Amino acid sequence: MSGHAYEVRVAEDPADREACFTVRKEVFVVEQGVPEDIEYDAYDAVAVHVLAVREDGVPLGTGRLLPGDAAAGKTGGDPSVGSLGRLAVTQAARGLGVGAALVRAIEDAARARGLAAVDLHAQTHALGFYERLGYVAYGPEFPDAGIPHRAMRRVL
Repeated sequence: MSGHAYEVRVAEDPADREACFTVRKEVFVVEQGVPEDIEYDAYDAVAVHVLAVREDGVPLGTGRLLPGDAAAGKTGGDPSVGSLGRLAVTQAARGLGVGAALVRAIEDAARARGLAAVDLHAQTHALGFYERLGYVAYGPEFPDAGIPHRAMRRVL
């Protein structure tokens, strides 16, 4: 896949949103065994979805931002904190910087909405990835969909 450029954009049209869900299904449901009925939720309707897509149209990764009020249940109720979630990069695109580009695009969307910080629930194997992007873990480890996670935050 080397030599292929990609762009990261907010997924505003139905085709982009469908591409986001396709990547999530591939990574979370198929690869990690997350039950499909818990992968998609009511937050998908209110979230800002971002999509990384190769120049030939192949989707490479996705993530979502729950702004302020929508994120309150995940961030301790602070309306100035958004929640980054459902970050997924296809196996073929890992190691190309797609995940970091998606995180930065989500942070940009958070800033544009006046948010002061972004929280996320990281799978414990991904803690180092998020730490390199400026996130700090807090609180105890907890299971989500049977996978160990830690809460993390980055002040914007």
